[in-house]
Amino acid sequence: MFGILAEKTGQHVLTVPLMADTDQLTAWLFERYPQLEGIKFTLAVNKQLIHNNTPLDEGVEVALLPPYSGG
Repeated sequence: MFGILAEKTGQHVLTVPLMADTDQLTAWLFERYPQLEGIKFTLAVNKQLIHNNTPLDEGVEVALLPPYSGG
């Protein structure tokens, strides 16, 4: 987790139980960390940004990326 997501949860790194897909992971995160509700973030699976529900395998790395602005 990065930025405001890490601040809200107090966590930078989590080890989570095996999840079937990113929708299940997101639901688990919102259940465990309700303070994430309403914060937009993007998921990256093994350093690849994703935009749809994606299957997860054991040992995969998922990053939660907060909104960012550029300039």
